[in-house]
Amino acid sequence: MQRPFHLRLACDYETEKNEVHNLRVEILVEDEWKTLHLSTKSPGFLLLVYGLFSCQHLYMRTNCAERNITLEATTGELKLMAGEDWNIQSVDVVFLARIKSGQPSEDDINYIIDRMGHCPVSTNIPDDIEKSVTVKFS
Repeated sequence: MQRPFHLRLACDYETEKNEVHNLRVEILVEDEWKTLHLSTKSPGFLLLVYGLFSCQHLYMRTNCAERNITLEATTGELKLMAGEDWNIQSVDVVFLARIKSGQPSEDDINYIIDRMGHCPVSTNIPDDIEKSVTVKFS
């Protein structure tokens, strides 16, 4: 039995530090996108999945700012597959960022992706898990 999780976000920013202005996160439930509402009644594994997505987003936007890349807006998706026993089998994260100022080099992009791997949630995912992280700019 496979347990798929698919989240997406849309965010716009303010300031050159890429501080969040508006953030919308949705989850795919039975082929329909629904706003993600977290609470103390939310399933623990969903909190973990969102924690990973949120941490990846934080590290992406923060490290863009460190490289003098100011973002206007970003869309992102996280696809995570868990097994029957809730063990994570694969994670795929993609961010498409619209630049307000700055021009990322290949070195900048590699640095940002590498740093995203150091977010505290990511560092707790075993190394043998299939992981993919993509950041694209326009």
